[in-house]
Amino acid sequence: MENLLLNQPNKKIILLGNEAIVRGALESGVQFVSTYPGTPASEIGNTFFKLSQDKEYKGYFEFSVNEKTALEAGIGASFSGLKTLVAMKNFGVNVCLDALLPFIYTGTKGPTVIVVADDPSCHSSAQSEENSRGFAYLAHIPILEPADPQECKDFLKLAFRISEKFKIPVMLRTTTRVSHQRMPVLLNKLPVAKLGLPGNFVKNPKNFITFPPRVLEMKKELLEKIEKIRSLAENSSINIIDHKGSYGGKKLGIITSGISYLNTKEALKELDLNLPILKLGFFNPLPEQKITVFLKGLKKVLIVEELEPYLEKELLGLAKKTNCKIEVVGKELLPEIGELKPETVALAIAKFSNTKYEIQNIKYKTQALKRFPQLCPGCPYWAVLSAVKKAVDPEKVIFGGDIGCYMLFGMPNLNMQDYLLCMGSSIGIAHGIKKATAGQKLIAFIGDSTFLHAGIPALINTIFNKSNPLIIILDNQTTAMTGHQPNPAMAKKINEEYKFGFTDPDFSAKSDGCQPAIIIEDIVRACGVKNLKVIDQVKQEELVGTIKEFLEKDEVSVIIARKMCALLAKSLK
Repeated sequence: MENLLLNQPNKKIILLGNEAIVRGALESGVQFVSTYPGTPASEIGNTFFKLSQDKEYKGYFEFSVNEKTALEAGIGASFSGLKTLVAMKNFGVNVCLDALLPFIYTGTKGPTVIVVADDPSCHSSAQSEENSRGFAYLAHIPILEPADPQECKDFLKLAFRISEKFKIPVMLRTTTRVSHQRMPVLLNKLPVAKLGLPGNFVKNPKNFITFPPRVLEMKKELLEKIEKIRSLAENSSINIIDHKGSYGGKKLGIITSGISYLNTKEALKELDLNLPILKLGFFNPLPEQKITVFLKGLKKVLIVEELEPYLEKELLGLAKKTNCKIEVVGKELLPEIGELKPETVALAIAKFSNTKYEIQNIKYKTQALKRFPQLCPGCPYWAVLSAVKKAVDPEKVIFGGDIGCYMLFGMPNLNMQDYLLCMGSSIGIAHGIKKATAGQKLIAFIGDSTFLHAGIPALINTIFNKSNPLIIILDNQTTAMTGHQPNPAMAKKINEEYKFGFTDPDFSAKSDGCQPAIIIEDIVRACGVKNLKVIDQVKQEELVGTIKEFLEKDEVSVIIARKMCALLAKSLK
């Protein structure tokens, strides 16, 4: 990682998109940062975590228990006047939506930016191919879309300025290809640190309490803010017209945004075409007047965007509204599923412009063998799988999956997962299945970080409504899937400065010299679980026997299989 605290204006350093977001926040004077790790946004939290270990960094950073608590912490900091950044992946917005929608109504006191990283093609996602641009319509939140790391930094700073001017949270929406690009990024000056100054919460019920009839006034104020921001968007330099010109007098043009702009540029170069492009940095609110001016004189426009045709629908409505007789082309030439590739965009532009183009297929004499992803060698989860297979007939037991490394239980080479939806749902759905069926056996798998994120309410509901699944909490003492970020159940040696992915390799709950913030088994007991065992899964005979015993119980049973992630244990030696 480059030195992001380097205060050398006009110097260029190579940064990931996520690292550029961190630098933009630093250049903006960010004071409070909260996040829950989720790829492709994980490096934002990882980088701030490392910075927080540097004595030169005076701001506050935390890994929160989930995205809702991260946003709520950020809201509290914003209400106290601090410049605040909250980061998450797309599914995190679903988790924090209860807090996000009223926060947009109350507005901010300290400028606040919410970074959301989408994952088209689901490279690091299992739940759905979500498009966070849709929240613009639900939440009325301003959304900026950078295309590369330099824009990540610059747009992040602009987002803070918009938030400060209009007292509204602003969303910076990236995608995997934006988050994980590298390029030289031009630095600006870091501000004189005010980060050590405490915030101050000043009581203001009119602004901070969402309650009828005041909440309806807030909505009116919100819509007025959006219209004012639209005026700013009309003149913003992040909405640019590139390659002024036309093709053979046919008056063709392209409108695009984010990473799709880079794909479009590469495709036009491949086709040797010079078509006018309107690149939109503002997704919400859209600069309608600028779009209308761009459309004038064109007979046909191609909308290049990933996933759902939000821009295309807006353009169709805008063309109708302005009586603009223009043909709008989009998803009839481009896929609505998966991220766009330059060759896909090139083929679409070729058809759009009636240009000859063929994708070159390279044939190899040998085909690579198809291999499914699997758990790491030495992963303690292998021992859990082994014990489960020894204890039960996998064909006669339902296996509930959750979000974490153990998602791989569902791969064809293992076939130990019968449903998978979202964080915490292994337990919640297990309860529903047990209530809906007569005597079917069920084992729900959930990790330590995921249990703390969203599993506790599901466990309480299962106990309260008298269900009896067997829940196996896979405690590998870290948030492993996203890069070994800390969670409250990880052990830390008291008064010892820890490194990233901290823990004690010899940890057992409440052991001498260690003090995890949360003891998982204490939570499970407090929820009312009577059938509970903490087992090192290396002890196969004990684990197999406990699985057989607990599966026959008429009440909820919990096994905590505790052994450190093998990669983390190796790094600590």
